[in-house]
Amino acid sequence: MTPTPLPPGRPVTSAERWRFLWLAVARPAITVVALIVLYYYLPVDKKLDVWGTLFLVAGLSLVVAMIVWQVRLIALSPYPALQGVQALAIIVPLFLLVFANVYYIMEHDLPGSFTKHLTRTDALYFVVTVFSTVGFGDITAATQVARVLVTIQMVADLLVLGVVLRVIVSAVQLRRQDPDAMRAATQRQITMLSRLRRRRNR
Repeated sequence: MTPTPLPPGRPVTSAERWRFLWLAVARPAITVVALIVLYYYLPVDKKLDVWGTLFLVAGLSLVVAMIVWQVRLIALSPYPALQGVQALAIIVPLFLLVFANVYYIMEHDLPGSFTKHLTRTDALYFVVTVFSTVGFGDITAATQVARVLVTIQMVADLLVLGVVLRVIVSAVQLRRQDPDAMRAATQRQITMLSRLRRRRNR
């Protein structure tokens, strides 16, 4: 049975606001944990062949698709700032884990690609230091292939930090400037929560 629509302009209650906030925190946290678990436990073919290249391309394509999807969610969300935080909390870890996995495969297929043997944790540590531009120097690319791949990551880092961040922030700002759409999005969220509540109480 479809629930009766709530009156337009009805204010969001404190409980509903906290529920929105909980979902905004829980969903990206669960997604990040799931991605990290997959990164550590998903068996991979330790060969940097055509499949390794396809994995990198597919992973980056998934990141782009996630950006488009998250921008759309921001445009429909009653809390665009929270949705923007969710977007970054999902996109950035996914982006880093794609490169970390490729570095891990490279070191096992082409030993000596880096100045030390990489475990999965080492590869993740290295990709984060490159992304944050810290560069401790304890792990560096040692071969031409590895340096090309790290250069690709550095360019992609600039795109994520510059273009992607700007796109998400702009989407949030545009969403906040449309009060009618904000009210409509809030109404959709309230109706959805009411429907879930009714199903649970059956």
